[in-house]
Amino acid sequence: MPIDDQLAILGRLAFAVVLGGLIGLERELRGYPAGIRTMALITMGAMLFTDVSQILGGDDRVAAGIVTGIGFLGAGVIFREGYTVRGITTAATIWASAAIGMAIGRELYLVAGLGTVLVFVVLEARPFTRRVDEAIRSRTRELSEELERAIVDSDLDDRDRGEDQDD
Repeated sequence: MPIDDQLAILGRLAFAVVLGGLIGLERELRGYPAGIRTMALITMGAMLFTDVSQILGGDDRVAAGIVTGIGFLGAGVIFREGYTVRGITTAATIWASAAIGMAIGRELYLVAGLGTVLVFVVLEARPFTRRVDEAIRSRTRELSEELERAIVDSDLDDRDRGEDQDD
C-alpha cells in the first residue's frame, strides 16, 4: 500500500481518536462510566475495522459485526437496581461512538463531526429530560393518590348502601 494511503488512514485514525475522546471527556467529567480512553478506543476500533474491511474488499458483514459486538459491549454497562435501570445512556453513547468511527472509516467526515455534535446535544439535554421525568412522576403520584381516594370512597358508598360484595 502506498505511503500516501497509509498516511490518510493515520489521519482518519487520529480524527477517530479525537472525536471519541471528546465524547468520552463529556462522560468522564460527569462521572459516568466509559470515559476518554474507552470512547476513543471504541471510535478508533470501529474506524479501523471499517477501513480495513474496505481495503480487503468492502464486505458489509464487517459493519454488521461491529454493530453486534458494540451491542454486547454496551450491554455490559447496563445494570438494574430494583425498579431502576442504569447505564442505558452510556450504552447508547458507546453505540453512537462506534457509528462515528464507522463513518470516519468510510471517509464521511462531515457526518462523523455532526454526529459527534449531536451526541453532545443529546447528552446536554439531560437537565431538561430530568425535569420532564420528574413532572411525569409527580403527576403520576397525584393521579395514583386520586384513584386510591376514589376507590376508597366507592367502597364506602357501596357499604353505606348495603352492597357488600363478600356475601
